Amino acid sequence: MLRFLTRRTLGAVLTLFLISAVTYFMFFAIPQDPALLACGKNCTPDALKVIHTNLGLDQPVAVQFWHYMVGIFTGRDLPVGECAAPCFGISFDSGQPVWDTIIDRLPLTLSLSAGGLVVFLVVGLGLGMLAAWKKGTKVDKTVSSASLVLSSLQIYFLGPVVLGIFVYSTGWLDKPKYVPLTESFSGWFMGLLIPWLVMSVIFTAQYTRMSRSSMIEQLQEEHVKAARAKGMTSRFVFFRYAWRGSLIPIVTIIGMDMGALFGGAMVTELTFGLAGVGRLARDSVVLKDLPLTMGVLIFSAAFILLFNVIVDAAYAFIDPRVRLS
Repeated sequence: MLRFLTRRTLGAVLTLFLISAVTYFMFFAIPQDPALLACGKNCTPDALKVIHTNLGLDQPVAVQFWHYMVGIFTGRDLPVGECAAPCFGISFDSGQPVWDTIIDRLPLTLSLSAGGLVVFLVVGLGLGMLAAWKKGTKVDKTVSSASLVLSSLQIYFLGPVVLGIFVYSTGWLDKPKYVPLTESFSGWFMGLLIPWLVMSVIFTAQYTRMSRSSMIEQLQEEHVKAARAKGMTSRFVFFRYAWRGSLIPIVTIIGMDMGALFGGAMVTELTFGLAGVGRLARDSVVLKDLPLTMGVLIFSAAFILLFNVIVDAAYAFIDPRVRLS
């Protein structure tokens, strides 16, 4: 198990390094000078030269990348001030450390992602198992039909519709906002309830269909039939044998969907006007704030890769054959 996790972790670290390198060098492939972006509209040649020196842009790109990667772990002494580890540079727009800016926005995005994940896993897997248990009945047909309809919806379409019905027309719910969990649990929960439900709709439909088909397939396995032949009850066989086996492909898909979930949280932030990492990424691109864009991309990639390693560990725990492959 340890060797398996070590291989997966080293692979994730190598992938993150390659993503960082490609992203960094792509920034310098754009025709516009990064220093000119930081200099502003009333830029003079002398000011541009100073910025080149302050940002280290007068050095070869490979040297700049090396200093950047080392600074993430050890910190850097920049002409504009000390940048403590993990140092992702200083934002062109705000003049604040990129890491501090990301951490300030992170709780909202994590709340959206975690809440959406819980909702679509509980509802999606629950409905899928129910449909498989009631295969061929009206319950199965209703759940399957509803999942097909919901899977065609998009966040940017469903969000305004839900706001119009439950916020502006009926007033049943408050307009989405972010209240830190440490301040008020009820405020945090109610403020993100609509974004959670909207963001999880598409994933819920997908996991409903997936869990249903996986469960039906497991019920046809020989070991499940053997358990029934031994006189075990259908309920016991369903939850003891079929349910665990049906989770293997679902756990794999969860790891693959983490990028989509994180992206869904970003779209949800823009749809409901919430200031999280997604909105920060959009603003950094609009403002052409290269250090901030670079920091958000590396952080997002690291987050997704970390979750993939966790999913690999869960996958290996559920199916021991994975550890031996």
